[in-house]
Amino acid sequence: MQLAHSSWQEVEAYLATHHGIIVPIGSTEQHGPNGLIGTDAICPEVVARRVGEELETLVAPTVAFGNAQHHLAFTGTMTLRPSTLLAVVRDLVQSLAHHGFRKVYFLNGHGGNVATVTAAFSEVYAGVSLDNARAVQCRLRNWYEGPRVKALSGELFGDAEGSHGTASEVAITQYAHPGSIKPVTFQGKAPASSGIFDCQDYRRRYPDGRIGSDPSLASPAHGERLVTAAVMDVLEDYRQFLDNA
Repeated sequence: MQLAHSSWQEVEAYLATHHGIIVPIGSTEQHGPNGLIGTDAICPEVVARRVGEELETLVAPTVAFGNAQHHLAFTGTMTLRPSTLLAVVRDLVQSLAHHGFRKVYFLNGHGGNVATVTAAFSEVYAGVSLDNARAVQCRLRNWYEGPRVKALSGELFGDAEGSHGTASEVAITQYAHPGSIKPVTFQGKAPASSGIFDCQDYRRRYPDGRIGSDPSLASPAHGERLVTAAVMDVLEDYRQFLDNA
């Protein structure tokens, strides 16, 4: 069930018996030579929509922009300042709370969002702007950190999974958008993670955008398996979130 494809009457009827919504959130940033710039938004969106279908729960439009300043040395990256992202998340949650949503579950695809999004939750809990926002509960989960996904990515890719431009996320985009697969010959092994400062420092340390990953191992078939694993992880976690008072 997609919020964007619903009428206001349908959402009102939904809230008579449901109180949760899933909000996919990601980023618009480089993902190495064969990774799509929209990867971090595509992955949680694919998983969230499958979960929404399974549970008949509403899924909000994907928040496709995040905190990606450290990728700006690669052409095509678009970013929000942390303060902007915080305000966006706070305002979205408060809007949903105003209508009666009480459980807002952010399914995240970009590690750089975590600190800012959780800070936004604290702003909401402090009761900024809307009195009834105090009643809402929020959770942030990264699709790639569920136990089934971690086990499967380890089985498929081992240490070649890496930490950016990963084989797992590239595989999911290949499964979701097979017409956008990029045939690339990689030059050398991606450097292991050694920290990040600003965007120029990132480009110097990781010249082609990857961090420790070999996404040449990715395939649409792997992506399908990873989506199935992620859906199972998120179904379990989202149900638990709804059940907790």
